Amino acid sequence: MKLLHTATTLLLILLPQLAVAQTGYPMVMSLKPTSLQVGTSSEIEFHTRYSMFGAYQVLISGEGLSGEILHPEKKDGETPSLTAMKVRFTADASALPGVRDVKIATPQGISTVGQLVIVQDPVVYETAKTNTRDSATDLPIPATACGVIEANEDVDYFKFQVEASTELNFHVRCSRLQDRVHDMQRHADPMITIRNEMGGTVAASDNHFFGDPFLNVKFDRAGEYFLEIRDVRYHGNKYWEYSVEVTNRPFVSNIYPMGIQIGQKTDVDLVGTSLAKDARSEITLPADTASGPIWKQLTQNETMTNPAVMYATTLPVTLESTADNTTPEGSQQFSIPAGINGRISEDSDVDCFRFTAKKGEKYTFEVRARRYQSSLDPYLRIINLDGKRISENDDLKDFKRSFADSRIENWTVPADGEYAIEIRDMHLRGGDSYVYFIEATRAEPHFRLYADTDKTLLAPGSNAVVYVQLERKNGFTGDIQLHIEGLPEGVEAVCGRILPDKGRDGCIILRAAPDSKQSVANVRIFGTSSWKPTDDTEPLELEAVASVYQEMYQPGGGRGHWPVETHTVSIGAPQDVRAVKLSDHDVVLKPGESKKIEVTIERAEGFDKNVSLDMRFFHLSEFCNTFPPGVKFDESKSSKLITGKNSTGHVVITAAADAAPVDRQLIPVTANVSLNFVMKTSFAADPLWISVAPAAE
Repeated sequence: MKLLHTATTLLLILLPQLAVAQTGYPMVMSLKPTSLQVGTSSEIEFHTRYSMFGAYQVLISGEGLSGEILHPEKKDGETPSLTAMKVRFTADASALPGVRDVKIATPQGISTVGQLVIVQDPVVYETAKTNTRDSATDLPIPATACGVIEANEDVDYFKFQVEASTELNFHVRCSRLQDRVHDMQRHADPMITIRNEMGGTVAASDNHFFGDPFLNVKFDRAGEYFLEIRDVRYHGNKYWEYSVEVTNRPFVSNIYPMGIQIGQKTDVDLVGTSLAKDARSEITLPADTASGPIWKQLTQNETMTNPAVMYATTLPVTLESTADNTTPEGSQQFSIPAGINGRISEDSDVDCFRFTAKKGEKYTFEVRARRYQSSLDPYLRIINLDGKRISENDDLKDFKRSFADSRIENWTVPADGEYAIEIRDMHLRGGDSYVYFIEATRAEPHFRLYADTDKTLLAPGSNAVVYVQLERKNGFTGDIQLHIEGLPEGVEAVCGRILPDKGRDGCIILRAAPDSKQSVANVRIFGTSSWKPTDDTEPLELEAVASVYQEMYQPGGGRGHWPVETHTVSIGAPQDVRAVKLSDHDVVLKPGESKKIEVTIERAEGFDKNVSLDMRFFHLSEFCNTFPPGVKFDESKSSKLITGKNSTGHVVITAAADAAPVDRQLIPVTANVSLNFVMKTSFAADPLWISVAPAAE
């Protein structure tokens, strides 16, 4: 994600005026229109909850896209609540089509994520005020139709002309765009229908790419036709923007093989619609390509396709053979480590791959398919050559999100011999688009990190906390030292650690200098560990970069998560709480002992709302707790609600009688101001270090 600047002189003058009581950072709800054509500039209107007044930078993922904030006129002495604002985006001719994460930096903090679709054809926005074919918006071909399903029973129409034997593709993005919208508790479920001039149905689609439709239609007769889009339940919402790419070009949904070995030339089959028979392309990923998913435009008959997704790997790659491999006896031989490319080519197809292993060896098998636009819902088993099931998995889970793909992790070989991995579709479907890539590797100890959330809001002289959580893999039990890079100028970090064994949570305290200037930066959060599996082995030097999750407001008031591109740190205007001060910053507890820490908050002038104190990340349930084992935040003895104009409270920390010794664990103390039932702005104190002394003899 890159940072894009605009003039800020006026904004810096206004900063002291922006500290309004109980302010909230902008929460992006929609972009209108939600699409921008490659090689053009266009004004896009952002709609948010909470004000974007004073916005000064646009942050965009990927390359080839820039943005300029178009400030509305301001009347003298007025500080408007700006929840609709235009940004002029420019997409270079070389910009890769697809979805981009966009954030807006304001004095109130960095916004939540919005999504902008970069498309290859002109963008046409709905013009009709009535939901009839007579008022349909004219749509040239090819083009991208944009609009909003804004109210219950809203039905939008676009009309277009075709010649006989014309073949068109209709690719909808709507429901998927709302996954990253923080406060979109109910998503659209769009449906498209192609109608002839008499209103008869030519074709229709509901779900194809998850909740979004896709259609390929060949028109036998020339004439006028209509694209109809609505919510399948006839629901509506003023933020349900959509993008429908209507093209007369080939559409690539998948490539086969999907796993591409880095640095090796690979010929791939193109899977999709309107393609030539046996359509193929060639891919060579540069040697410095990072492992993981890549979206790339390919060449087909000297024409660039829409971007196709592939998975870059350093593993030696095995391609499914043409021989029958539907049974363990006929399974295809491979050696671990390997990446296996295959396809469930027809209904009820089963693919089996055989490997030799020794007792006690540990392996991990992970299927990559549905996450990368494959139609496959994989079901993975490990079996012996008699077909007896040894292990199996349907859906996998990373951090707090589940995926339809499968993973068998840290499997221990029970005896010397030959085994097979078996893969099929969970619903016994198959076809060209049911491609998969299996990573078969030794189960080496490692760890994964997750940052919760994707933004940290600071003001000059204030503190904030970044929470980091850990998933231990394949027997890893070491401690993790946290790190952060790329902070804005004037911000310093105190990085905590995640304790060994069952330790899961850690934190980083950020502090903005009193003279720091308004700024914003995307940061890199990572952890390192030097861990010895046994006393007799050399230490393993391990490192992992934290994946970033934006918090989501779920129906019923729950707090969910969705992965986004980056964690962003911003320095803005002074906020509701100017400082959080503690009576002690270095606490040593004896087993069985409790200690009280006085907490004083400095309120902004005029701010008299309730402030809650905490030492964890908590909403309905606990999301992060950096306390060492046997030590807790004793809520029953704490005064954690500071009401009205009051400014003091206290927190009590208690060590259990059997608490183990620990030296200086970093604990956050936060003062929290609620923005809505789920969201809050947190202000942190200077670092608090907690130690537990050894038990007395």
